[in-house]
Amino acid sequence: MTSIYFDHAATSPMRAESLEAYLNTAGAGPSNPSSLHSFGRAARSRVTAARDAIASLLSCSPSELVFTGGGTESDNAALVGAANAQLARGRNGIVTTAVEHHALLHTCHNLQEQGFKLTVLPVDDTGRVSVEDAAAAIDDKTAVVSVMAGNNEVGTLQPIAEIGAVARDRGAVMHVDAVQALGYVQLDLANLPVDMMSLSAHKIGGPQGVGLLYIRKGTSFRPMLLGGSQERNRRAGTENVAGIAAFAAAAKLAEAERELRCRHAEELRQSLLTELEQAIGAESFVVNGPADSASRLPHVLNMSFPGIPSENMLMNLDLAGVAASGGSACTSGSLKPSHVLSAMNLSRDLVASAVRFSFGLGNTTEETKETAKIIATISARMRIY
Repeated sequence: MTSIYFDHAATSPMRAESLEAYLNTAGAGPSNPSSLHSFGRAARSRVTAARDAIASLLSCSPSELVFTGGGTESDNAALVGAANAQLARGRNGIVTTAVEHHALLHTCHNLQEQGFKLTVLPVDDTGRVSVEDAAAAIDDKTAVVSVMAGNNEVGTLQPIAEIGAVARDRGAVMHVDAVQALGYVQLDLANLPVDMMSLSAHKIGGPQGVGLLYIRKGTSFRPMLLGGSQERNRRAGTENVAGIAAFAAAAKLAEAERELRCRHAEELRQSLLTELEQAIGAESFVVNGPADSASRLPHVLNMSFPGIPSENMLMNLDLAGVAASGGSACTSGSLKPSHVLSAMNLSRDLVASAVRFSFGLGNTTEETKETAKIIATISARMRIY
């Protein structure tokens, strides 16, 4: 049976080097970096080495990196930590966009319920936010501005440098969710006007359950998790030493192979589009998001197949051995319309028929050709008009 994995934006298989780092570290003995004995010192040394390695890749100081339990925790901690710290300075505004990940949006709405003033910026039909809209919304009462680097559903790249410059000029903390961008976009924190950035290991071939939060030195921040003094009192809890070592191994590979990853993903994207044009005709599908390669992540391709509900397409793809995901989020077993596509003001039919394909280094153009044939078969059978 066909087995094609086109859902790397959800999670990517662990790289061999990352798995080796994990197993070697996990097998090295008890690993609590807070312990004073030799086992604890060895664990602390491994965490320090990983932190140093990732800091070098991101062009920041190792002391500015906080290891977390994943991207969601990093987003939550950034928003809650910066907002509460800024509130003490008389700032109670939060500015974000309508296409952020739910880890961010749900946190923003929770803060709004606590009394913060929330401004959600609209986007255009490609999913991009306007710098002018952001500049109009950010004022001397804004505590935090949060804009993702690259969208997880349609791949749209946001103008984080321009918006970050506005936030910095007006005294607001600038947070960026770069979970999808890591490994595809150069993240030069020494030059980006960004105060906080969220990252995750499992999107780049590292393990699940490990994340990272960059907090620029001097940034107002109050820890969300309380307990021990780990991570310089910014994130309580025993560090996942094996996961952190594996994260560093995956990050080194992702940065070393970044240009290769981009070229390969773009090749796969174009191959699938070309094969689909030949198999079902260009009029039978619509690409959602930016067409210009400079305006999007190369590995995310969101497409609508008008007349075929996304759940039907996904079910049939799965039965044929192709793993993809919906342009909508599955919550408690019910498929809900994608908030990203809805924010882009796409038609109801396009939103309801959207499917996301996302590529990784393990994929081939032969798989895109096979997928196009499978979609053609499904399309002929399932199209309702």
